[in-house]
Amino acid sequence: MQAVIIAIGDELIGGASVDTNSAYLSARLAERGIVAVRHVTVGDDADRITQAITGATEAELVIITGGLGPTLDDLTRRALADAMGVELIEDAHSANRIKAFFDRIGRAMKPSNLTQAMIPAGTEAMDNDCGTAPGIAARLGRADVFALPGPPNEMTEMFEQQVAPRLGVAGALARTILHVFGTGESDIGERIADLMARDANPKVGTTAKGGIISIRIVATGQTSAEADAAADKTANEIRNRLGELIFGQDDQTLASVVGDALKDCGMTLATAESCTGGMIGRMMTETPGASGYFLGGIVAYANSAKTAMLNVPAEVIESHGAVSEQVADAMARGAREKFGADFALSVTGIAGPDGGTPEKPVGLVYIALSGPSSTKVHRHIFSGARDIIRRHAALTAINHLRLALI
Repeated sequence: MQAVIIAIGDELIGGASVDTNSAYLSARLAERGIVAVRHVTVGDDADRITQAITGATEAELVIITGGLGPTLDDLTRRALADAMGVELIEDAHSANRIKAFFDRIGRAMKPSNLTQAMIPAGTEAMDNDCGTAPGIAARLGRADVFALPGPPNEMTEMFEQQVAPRLGVAGALARTILHVFGTGESDIGERIADLMARDANPKVGTTAKGGIISIRIVATGQTSAEADAAADKTANEIRNRLGELIFGQDDQTLASVVGDALKDCGMTLATAESCTGGMIGRMMTETPGASGYFLGGIVAYANSAKTAMLNVPAEVIESHGAVSEQVADAMARGAREKFGADFALSVTGIAGPDGGTPEKPVGLVYIALSGPSSTKVHRHIFSGARDIIRRHAALTAINHLRLALI
């Protein structure tokens, strides 16, 4: 079964509010084997809402959120009536509930509140136990249409109590996300192109965010076992093709995977950061229990701090510059010794936008990993704005440790 979700409101179009309702509904529908094929956001314009509803009935299910309140910009009920070609009528049960609500809280009810009791002829009002605006259940063409209030707490309650029981289960869906670091989205796309056919089951797609490539695998089946088996088969094929580029799946992060690996082998980590300003330490400590393997870090931004806190010889900085293989090496060794850690990561670079030269351009970063047997320095040149360079450098440093642990 396919669904279209329509979110109504100028505040969504204008960016004043974020539409969390559509994401919630998509996830809850997926659990029932119902696939949301389109999200539509429409401002407070009756004609446009009517067009959106009419255009959505190509699917078997349409869920609308928002626009059911008592004010002049609440136009969903009127738009739904126009799409159905019927008039609005007052639902007596809803009107009585609205009046009883105001009596219960001891407030005088304004006449405009009874607007919420108006529903298209031939539809069903759905009780709202968290507010005054009832929902609406309708049939338009081959589609079941449900109009729900916009406030997330009201929408959630009405969906769970009124809509979900009517949907049943259309099948089963299994979802797996594999996370990749160390190559670009286009490279990943080429390696798994044959698995990304639009009519395939499972469906496979990629998303790039903050240097991480996520590969989505969504499988459908008649049963959960069938869907799980299809998703697992495709995930294993992708793992075989990408190998060590894949660092985790689902809710795992690069830092949490490295933390688990350190914990499993009983080893510890310290950091020495310059251009990343403590980002590696922050990432490593976002996982609960990080104190079991992360001993601490030093942000040595100034050259004098590198010398005073990490024992980097001043003559090394003078001879080679703060951004150099030699300084990165000395920083990592100094941090490992300072904290008594098994491993130490160091980062020194030019994040920009200024400070670059032809020999040492903006984006040049040296990352050193000092371990029980050796210290190795990696040279990278990252592109992008300052914050992108810093984040990519921090993630790359953590990934070097991941690969070393493997």
